[in-house]
Parts: sequence; C-alpha cells; structure tokens
Amino acid sequence: MNRYMKAMSNGGMIQARAGEVLENSELAAMVPSLFATEAHESRSDRFVPIPTVHVLDALRAEGFQPVFAQQARTRVEGKEFFTRHMLRLRHQSLTNAEGRAFEIILSNANDGTSAYKMIAGIFRFVCLNGLFTGETFGAPVHVRHAGKDVIEHVQSGALNILQNAPEALALVDEMKGVTVDRATAVAYAEAAHLMRHPRAYEADPETGNLMLDETKVAVAPLDLLRARRTADKHATAWHLFNIVQENAIKGGQRGYIVGSNGRTRNQTTRAVVGIDESTKLNRTLWDMAVTVTKHARA
Repeated sequence: MNRYMKAMSNGGMIQARAGEVLENSELAAMVPSLFATEAHESRSDRFVPIPTVHVLDALRAEGFQPVFAQQARTRVEGKEFFTRHMLRLRHQSLTNAEGRAFEIILSNANDGTSAYKMIAGIFRFVCLNGLFTGETFGAPVHVRHAGKDVIEHVQSGALNILQNAPEALALVDEMKGVTVDRATAVAYAEAAHLMRHPRAYEADPETGNLMLDETKVAVAPLDLLRARRTADKHATAWHLFNIVQENAIKGGQRGYIVGSNGRTRNQTTRAVVGIDESTKLNRTLWDMAVTVTKHARA
C-alpha cells in the first residue's frame, strides 16, 4: 500500500490511498495515542479516559473504516501515547461516483489537552483534500472526560452525525449549481487570506481597519483563487470553496517577502498541519461557502 507518513517526533500521520483502509497495526505504529485506554499520569481521578480505539471498533461495526489518522507532536517523553489525535472514517455506501465521500472526523486526547470532538466531513478524491462541515448541520459532538456514560454519549453522537450525511451531500450539489460573481469570490478570498495569514495585517492608525502589508506574506488574496486543475475553473460556490481551501491549507504557492534587512527573498507557503488550525480553518471556510450559497439563492 502507498502510505504517507511522518515520524512521531513531529506528530504521527498516516493516510490510505483511495479505495483502501488502514489496519490497526499501521495506526498503532504512527498514531499510538489512538489506542490509549487509560489517562495520562498527569490527570486526576475525576478524568474519565475515552479510548478512541473503542469508538473506532464501534464505528467499524457500522461500516465505517479509517482512512486517515494524525496525532499532535509532544516534547514530553511518553506523552505521545496519550496526546491529541484526529481520525477520519469513511463509509463505502456514502461514497458516490463523482469522487466524494461523507466522513466522520473525530479528535480526542487522554492527556487533558482536548475533549472528545466529532464532526461531519466530506472528502474530495480528485485532490485528496478533506474538508469539514461547519455549524450547518448542528453543533459538533463534544464529550467531556468526566461524568457517567461517556462512551454511550460518544456512540450516540456518531449515530446523530450519520443522519446528516444525505443533507451534507445534497448541499454540495446545491453549491455546484450556484454561480458566484467575481466580487463575491474576491471577498471570500480576502477573508480566507486574513484567517490564514493574520500576522501580515496591521490596524490602520486612523480608521482601525486591518490593512495588508504585502511585504510580509508570499501570496496575496487573489492568489488563493488560482485553480490548480483545469476541471476546477468554474465560477460556482463549490469550486470557489475547494480552490481557496486547497490553496490555504495545502500551501505550496510561491511568492516573495521582504526581510527585516530590506532584501527580497523567495518563499513558498506552508501547509497547515496543526489539528486545531486545520479544523478551525476548514469549518470557517465551509460556513462562509454556505453563506455565499444562501445569498446567491435569495
């Protein structure tokens, strides 16, 4: 199998090729915190561990299979077996011929750094670029590591998310039928650029409005509108979302910045690899795309 991996010292990551799934032996080698059944020693007796592997087993029984896993980096020896992780699970029956699939995306940690969270997601095979749905289908499932019936709450949340699958995929079809004008596309890209590169913006001393300092970032907002494939060059809300999201999260765009010494140097934008940052950016871009779609339909 073709796998994409990174060392655990930098945060383990593994991804299955389209049509394949990940086995427990592969997951354990790269993302061991998925298999923690106890809490990290730093937690008190009130902390109730949520073993992600138990949730994985339950969802496998419902026909879901893991296709991607990642865990956060840590500098504390031994903590890599408890730290925050993210898992994507896909159901074959919810995969269509157009190359997209509905997923359950969950994150958890048994070291106190995160509650258990679960949201819906959609995966687009053409660019291996996963996206998270936002608040459109209700709030994500959050379960604290405390109290009774923790595992039952997690399993109930998974079933509730499954019920959103048809609605989520239908909304994608609706986005494909909505044409977006240039001004709206530019405004969307500007908002995404601000989220992705906040340090490149400064408040205007007179108006207080945020102003872009183009010398601090390699790409401008309009660069986020550059499609990477000819097939994506369509003026729809769906294609706008995918183009901007891929450019913002996968990185790889080239430009130049001006250093503190006044010299210009080339720079390539980096991919977003942090679990928190990726989740926040994905969900916000999705919510913005839903808003664009609703306004266009109004």
